Amino acid sequence: MKKFLVIAMVALGSTFFSNVNAQEIADNALGLRIGGNDGFGPEISYQRAVGSNNNRLEFDLGWRNHKHYDVVKLVGLYQWVWNIEGGFNWFVGAGAGIANLDDDRFEPYYNDGAYILLAGDIGVEYNFDIPLVLSLDLRPELGFHDDYGAIDDFSPDFAIGLRYQF
Repeated sequence: MKKFLVIAMVALGSTFFSNVNAQEIADNALGLRIGGNDGFGPEISYQRAVGSNNNRLEFDLGWRNHKHYDVVKLVGLYQWVWNIEGGFNWFVGAGAGIANLDDDRFEPYYNDGAYILLAGDIGVEYNFDIPLVLSLDLRPELGFHDDYGAIDDFSPDFAIGLRYQF
């Protein structure tokens, strides 16, 4: 019984200390986030660590291209990051953004113009031994576009990201 208690205490202690000493995120990361839902396009992505609890801000400036419309958007997110094992992390976040839509689907009633959006984020990432991180995430976005402030668009934005950490 004593051996069991000692083994259990060592296991709990190592779990606690491995979480305390878990890999921290880089202060800065700059790269590309490529993906989309109905349209495909790149985003320039910048991440900045905030606080001491592996939290960060992410800013993405991108362009989406589709057969009938183009979108340029800027999104800002606050993300909470947790270590899974070694270089693997998972994260969730929330934020907002602005976008400009050039839409020709509803001629002669064009749906062009600027709009705001709310966004969530969930994903996984891997930090390589070199200063490079690879991520895969889902960012559902809820756009507000018309004159009455009604919800105009919901889009699940899947993307892969590659960023240089410094």
